[in-house]
Amino acid sequence: MIQPPPLSLLVVTGMSGAGKSTALKALEDLDHEAVDNLPLGLIDALLSPAARTRPLAFGIDTRTRDFDADALVARLRLMRAAGTDIRLLYLDCADDELVRRFSETRRRHPLAQDRPAAEGVADERRLTAALKYAADMVIDTTDLGVTDLRRRIAERLGRDGAHKLTITVQSFGFAQGLPRNADLVFDMRFLANPHWDLALRPLTGEDAAVAAHVAADPGYAPALDRIADLLLTLIPGYGREGKAYLTIAIGCTGGRHRSVAVARDLAARLAAAGHAPLLVHRDLALATHDAAPASLSPAPSPLTAPPVAGQQAPQ
Repeated sequence: MIQPPPLSLLVVTGMSGAGKSTALKALEDLDHEAVDNLPLGLIDALLSPAARTRPLAFGIDTRTRDFDADALVARLRLMRAAGTDIRLLYLDCADDELVRRFSETRRRHPLAQDRPAAEGVADERRLTAALKYAADMVIDTTDLGVTDLRRRIAERLGRDGAHKLTITVQSFGFAQGLPRNADLVFDMRFLANPHWDLALRPLTGEDAAVAAHVAADPGYAPALDRIADLLLTLIPGYGREGKAYLTIAIGCTGGRHRSVAVARDLAARLAAAGHAPLLVHRDLALATHDAAPASLSPAPSPLTAPPVAGQQAPQ
């Protein structure tokens, strides 16, 4: 029986204020199990292969109980000699920038609770010097923002800056309000409305007849082509900037016909381009008079009924 390759381990350490919490969150997005401020005595329990199903990243710094940089370096060397795939990431930052960050956030340096932050920074740099020297990766965050640091970590871990982005294509009806979680909204109310065809009214955009009716509109193909091209241009950028979720909302009046048909088509185009979008129809199941038999449908309102031939539509 072929044994699976051992899961990798990553120790994240460095200067307080240099971005360890941000780094651990970025590693979680890269499918690591992240544990912060791990007491050294608990390392063995977490490193047991039977207890892990994902790569493990754990944060250790001068706040950690029994912190000893030299002892930690020696421990890492023994683990590597025993065949464990373990790496050490050290986050560094210029001293004056660290002092500025502590001043702006009004947090006290963990090693200088009743002294100037600069003294705590100096003490910590001395205490962690052995870790920086032994590190497999050193990232200087002096001139990096949060997004830049997340991108740098992804690049160093071999993801080429690509961020795991969960894409949702959601149909909805404007009559029920905009989706609260929508990042991008496209309005399909310019397309021919199947609601006015009594044979199509009880159906939804998931039915072939409705989808064909919507796609027959002369504006459908050029609009969908341009929307798909726009999304395929934007999506990689959202990933590079560290966005985890992207919701693309497609709306029509009731959320049962045009928006559903368009959302299905758009999701299929994104899938064909190599993405894996989730398809959600928010208002498809709503009980409305649209689904009622024609004989039971209420009389159309003079403001919403289609204009009679020769008459001008109400403004």
